[in-house]
Amino acid sequence: MDPVQPELVDTGKLQRDIEALLFVASEALSIKQLAKLTSAEQSEVTVALQKIDEDFAMRGVVLREIAGGYRFASAPAARETVETYLLPPKTNLSPAALETLAICAYMQPVTKGEIEGIRGVSADSVIATLVDRRFLTESGRKDVPGRPILYKTTDEFLEAFGLRSLEELPPIDLEGTSPLELALPIPTQASLPVESAYEEDPETGADAERVEENEETAAEADATHLAPVETIVAEQETEPQPSAV
Repeated sequence: MDPVQPELVDTGKLQRDIEALLFVASEALSIKQLAKLTSAEQSEVTVALQKIDEDFAMRGVVLREIAGGYRFASAPAARETVETYLLPPKTNLSPAALETLAICAYMQPVTKGEIEGIRGVSADSVIATLVDRRFLTESGRKDVPGRPILYKTTDEFLEAFGLRSLEELPPIDLEGTSPLELALPIPTQASLPVESAYEEDPETGADAERVEENEETAAEADATHLAPVETIVAEQETEPQPSAV
C-alpha cells in the first residue's frame, strides 16, 4: 500500500475540496461560489480558507484574494524562477498601453473617442492589444449619436496589478493637473514723456536715467525744429527793404 501523504491526513474534506477547486479554477472563486459548490456554509468556507492560507503561507503556491474571490498563485519569492519558464514574448505593456489602461481604469466605462481625446492620438491598436491581453473588455454602447463601444477593465487587470477591487486604485493627483500660473514680466513703453516719468517715481535711479534720456531726446527734437525757424528769421532780417521812392 502506498504511503498516505501527510497533507491529506490532517486536511478535512471541506478544505481538501476547496483546495482542489482553487487548483482547477481558471478564475478567482468567491466564498459564495465555494459554499455552493461544496454544499457548505459560508462561515465554514471562510474558516477553511484561513486554514489553507496558513498552510500554504511558506510554500511555492499561496492563496491570494483577487477580484472579490480566491485562487492559488505562485509565491512572490518564486517569481523570477516562474517567469523564466512562463514569461511570454509580450509581457510588458508599452507606455501608450499603460496610459490607455489608466484612463480606462479611472473613467470606465469609456469610449475610444474619449481616450483619444485625452491622449491626443489614435487608440485603435492600443485598445486592440489590451482587449487581446484581456485587460479590457467591451461594456455595451454609449447612448450618443453613433453609439460608440464602451470599454472597462477586467478581473485579469485586477489580478495582474494585485488589486482586490477598483477601490484600491491610487488616488489621482488633481492638483498636478491644474494649469500653472507663471509670473510673466509686463512690457513697458519704449519712451515716456518727461512729466509721466517724474510722476511714476522721481526718486529712483532708474527713472532718473530715463528722465535724462527723455530730456536729451526732447532737446534734440527742439533743436531740430527750431533750426529752420532761426534760419527763416535771419533771412527775413537780411532781406532788403523796398525803397520809399
